Amino acid sequence: MSMKSVKLLLLSVVAAILTSCGTTTTVPITGRRQNLIVSDQQVLSLSNQQYQQYMQSAKKSTNAANTAMVQRVGQRLANAVVSYLNANGLGAEVSQYQWEFNLVQDNQVNAFCMPGGKIVVYEGLLPVTRDEASLAVVLGHEIAHAVAKHSAERLSNAYKQQYGLQVIGAVASGVGVSNEMLQLGQIVASAGGQFFTAGFSRKQESEADHMGLVFAAMAGYDPKVAISFWQRMSQATGGGSSSLLSDHPSDADRIKNLQGWMAEAQRYYKPATTTTTTSTTTTTTSTKKNTKTTKKTTKKKK
Repeated sequence: MSMKSVKLLLLSVVAAILTSCGTTTTVPITGRRQNLIVSDQQVLSLSNQQYQQYMQSAKKSTNAANTAMVQRVGQRLANAVVSYLNANGLGAEVSQYQWEFNLVQDNQVNAFCMPGGKIVVYEGLLPVTRDEASLAVVLGHEIAHAVAKHSAERLSNAYKQQYGLQVIGAVASGVGVSNEMLQLGQIVASAGGQFFTAGFSRKQESEADHMGLVFAAMAGYDPKVAISFWQRMSQATGGGSSSLLSDHPSDADRIKNLQGWMAEAQRYYKPATTTTTTSTTTTTTSTKKNTKTTKKTTKKKK
């Protein structure tokens, strides 16, 4: 066999390894199959570094009521997602989430959730959400990115594209390659410090819309508000200037997709009950007392 044939054989073998290695997983809710060549531990290590750096420079909101709302809605969604994962044989995934909810001083109409459950909402989003149900739709979308491991998928694809040729060259020449974590870190750094908060593909964004709608319904928020919310979002951002919209389908396609998923989301939706028992009981007791008093007064008149 000639040297040229040997090299071609090596290239074919390594190319096959690059496309077949890693772990094949199934995305919850949608059932889409994905191939990941980076581990959860690697993604969490890198994302935690970025998150800590971000929070050191971010200014937390001083609005106590809005901060409490973000934490309340976020935790309610987190509880629903964790319950779903546990109930569907995905309990091992739960251990990677260390939930945090922050409202920061930023006028951008945006929010994000890093791998591991680190959720950040910008104050500029709240005038558009207007209510907790609409906020839940957004946070459901962001949490979906984490649950679907979109960052790991994006990092895996970038790794294959950026270092695939180097790996092939290294194998063909008989030399080693640099440390994998160093390479992954270089990919993250090359994204300008925003690898885990922006830049998802249109397919991933659409998938997050789908999953987020269902997650909001699971948490007891009416999924129907998603239609009017995304209409407001489009108007507020001029049809796509927000990073929440930058890689999404067109507004018309988004609404069409959401309407198509609505029946599925409604199957998970159970409206949260309001706590009115105490008030009703008090009112009833008061009415009975008044009735008794009236009867006593009547007897006296007789």
